Amino acid sequence: MPNNIEKGTKGEEEAVAYLVKNGYQIIHKNWRYKHLEIDIIASINNTLVIVEVKCRADDFFGNPMDFVTKSKQKNLIKAAQHYIMENNIFWETRFDVVSIIGHENQPKIEHIISAFYPTL
Repeated sequence: MPNNIEKGTKGEEEAVAYLVKNGYQIIHKNWRYKHLEIDIIASINNTLVIVEVKCRADDFFGNPMDFVTKSKQKNLIKAAQHYIMENNIFWETRFDVVSIIGHENQPKIEHIISAFYPTL
């Protein structure tokens, strides 16, 4: 039985395949700034897309999107700010979540575009 790291890696691979199939270009996977991490950094139509991937075996405890907490959002926003500054990016930026339920055979993939917004 795969451990959580293996499941997360498999889920991120599924998310990357889904995004590429839908016209996104993958810029980075598992980009880190200090202790913060962005699962996927992609682009589409001159928009920088910060993607959080959430995987669950099933939705018994809720939709994976429900586990992108305010604290997680805050950390993603902080990491994205550093990425944007380091790379002198002047594109529109949005925060998406790719939710994956199940890994065997046919995982259910849901892409929530603009899942949350940075607040001032």
